[in-house]
Amino acid sequence: MSFTPPTADQILAIKVSAGIDDIAQAERFAAATPDMVEAIVEGIGAFAAGEWAPLHRAGDQIGAKWKDGVVTMPPGYVAAYKDFVAQGWGSIAGPQAFGGQGLPFTLATAVMETLGAANMGFTLLPILTVGAIEAIDHHGSDAQKALYLPKLISGEWSGTMNLTEPQAGSDVGALRTTATPIVDGPHAGKYRIAGTKIYITFGEHDGAENIIHLVLARTPGAPEGSRGISLFVVPKFHLDADGNPGERNDVQCVSIEHKLGIHASPTCVMSYGDNAECIGEMIGHENGGLRAMFTMMNSARINVGSQGVQIAERALQQASAYARDRIQSARAGSPDKTPVSIVEHPDVRRMLMRMRALTEGSRALLYYTAGQVDRGTLGDGAAQMRAELLVPMLKAWGTDIGCEVASLGIQVHGGMGFVEETGAAQHYRDARIAPIYEGTNGIQAADLVTRKLGYENGGVLQALMAQIASEMEDVPEVAALAKDAAAIGQWMSTTASLDDKLAGSVPFTTMCAVAVAGWQLGRQSRASGLHAKTAVTKFFNRVIVPEARGLGSSAMSGAALLYDLDTDALVG
Repeated sequence: MSFTPPTADQILAIKVSAGIDDIAQAERFAAATPDMVEAIVEGIGAFAAGEWAPLHRAGDQIGAKWKDGVVTMPPGYVAAYKDFVAQGWGSIAGPQAFGGQGLPFTLATAVMETLGAANMGFTLLPILTVGAIEAIDHHGSDAQKALYLPKLISGEWSGTMNLTEPQAGSDVGALRTTATPIVDGPHAGKYRIAGTKIYITFGEHDGAENIIHLVLARTPGAPEGSRGISLFVVPKFHLDADGNPGERNDVQCVSIEHKLGIHASPTCVMSYGDNAECIGEMIGHENGGLRAMFTMMNSARINVGSQGVQIAERALQQASAYARDRIQSARAGSPDKTPVSIVEHPDVRRMLMRMRALTEGSRALLYYTAGQVDRGTLGDGAAQMRAELLVPMLKAWGTDIGCEVASLGIQVHGGMGFVEETGAAQHYRDARIAPIYEGTNGIQAADLVTRKLGYENGGVLQALMAQIASEMEDVPEVAALAKDAAAIGQWMSTTASLDDKLAGSVPFTTMCAVAVAGWQLGRQSRASGLHAKTAVTKFFNRVIVPEARGLGSSAMSGAALLYDLDTDALVG
């Protein structure tokens, strides 16, 4: 089906939830004028609809192909990626010193959201490059920045994150990849990298001139666990004296995974140093890889949270079109027995309203988070802490929403939704990875209650929820949810055991995310005065918010219930 970029709702969210006009008051972001904002959102919408969306089905049906270490993208993908590079869409928020446009992260978020709604699997290519840019920009030497950033920002080169190993899933500290110092010869001062990494998104492909791998590894004698990991930059091709790709480095893609969805995105098994000649150089300090990793992952987690919005938008559009065109049965209770479009039936209408409310609510949370990131970049420490508090909410709830909306999209189609030819199933299959990668949603919730909740002894969360409750006094559902979340956050900060906090972390994260989303939808409704936004917001407040408030009991139920059955009784 065709794709229509959600331009109007994006611009509203950028203006109201991100607060782009305030952000543009700073000299650094003065170029983000209203005209510039509209030009970027409308421009990327036209590009995505015209070049990336038409490749969506081929990406699923044909997928990326591996043969003898070479990964080939489906027809049309390489040309579309080159057009993406030529038009500068990857450079929106890149530092100007290295060829970027220096615009707010909020606008780069809009670019990624639109591209991902058009083609989620394909958009993982620039998303991972953004993570590499962030890590090198924050932790690399001046020479490394000059060497790698211009081509990464332009998109001529792509970037990867290499964390996971076969024996070490989410436990990064268990990795075994080694980095041995080179003391003499042409590579003196660098390291020989040896090891295997799995689940490496776009670890190999034919769209970019070079691939810059960021690899976590251990140096000799490094401390055990996560304290002993360092970060290395390992290019697919060594760079010559002019900084251009030259000889091939000793790094190979030995296979790609056969996955449930995102078939256009090659998920690679990468082998480093099969011939003991994989050369890399350290980024940052020895044993400082964990800090650099979190720089990469924070950016990636926001963009993965955005993927929930992306796939929800695409599933909503398809379900809406089907419900409008599918004629079946008369409207219940109507004296006219003529069959009507299924959108006229109450339950189908319920599903579509739910899909729309969840999509717009998660988008509101996305852009509020992006706006806080931009304020943090400008030196607002409170906004920076609030952004870090919001990231696990966005990543977890946003991706859960993507799955729910995609599932509802299948339900609206009925039996045809379960048939691959309609394309509805692809959205569900593509969406299902998002709650898993870049830290499972359980890990996001654990991060919220064990780390982020502790910011200012719980004060960051309390201030956020107090602001929501105060501004939403006239919306009792949202105000009550914010107060409940604040009370549970206080209990977790002061009374609950670690096990009890972890046991309740997922429902608590959902409560917090829905409170923020309801608040931001309310702000958008007031600012726009649009009937459609008001109706969607009212549905969100009266249906979605009470459901989230009902999670309070689960959030405080404690861990004892989870251990009433011993392990043998639970899993056999």
